[in-house]
Amino acid sequence: MSGCTELLAEVRDCRLCEATLPLGPRPVLQVHPEARILIAGQAPGRKVHDTGIPFNDPSGTRLRQWLGIDHDTFYDPRTVALVPMGFCYPGTGKHGDLPPRPECATTWRRPLLEQLPRMELTLVLGQYAQAWHLDGPRAGVTARVRAWRAHWPNIVPLPHPSPRNNRWLSQNPWFETELLPALQARVASILRGSEQRE
Repeated sequence: MSGCTELLAEVRDCRLCEATLPLGPRPVLQVHPEARILIAGQAPGRKVHDTGIPFNDPSGTRLRQWLGIDHDTFYDPRTVALVPMGFCYPGTGKHGDLPPRPECATTWRRPLLEQLPRMELTLVLGQYAQAWHLDGPRAGVTARVRAWRAHWPNIVPLPHPSPRNNRWLSQNPWFETELLPALQARVASILRGSEQRE
């Protein structure tokens, strides 16, 4: 754990993008070597930046519902690692938050993922996480999520759980009827396995 602790301290002290961040650097992530589930998101929103708590917003509420887990399980670093593509709030553009700063993934992603040797399930939320974690031809979020069985059971592409995606969810009812029940069963199985090992 000492190596992970030291790396997290370095990440939280990172100032690589300081000049471009409208609210300054405040890396937000959650990592522990015992984590079994990795959630690879985009970047913190304004509320997450303000609180320093990952997914402490409506997106997080929906994501926990998708996974079928409660607040305490979600924020237990020995269970869930939260490692977005960008660790700091990137600011807002014409159509919502700006993309995650690329320096984070280039500098920190591989070293952090190497600290997660027990990972059983990786959830990749949105286009930037999917582009990094999924091999193959370039595809849109809908195509990647629709093809979720191609990476099952170790990697699951998901749309971002933001309320901005309500229209997408209404246009793709198969997501809630096919993918989510399978995902919830997979998460429950991992959690049961973790309890049995304790």
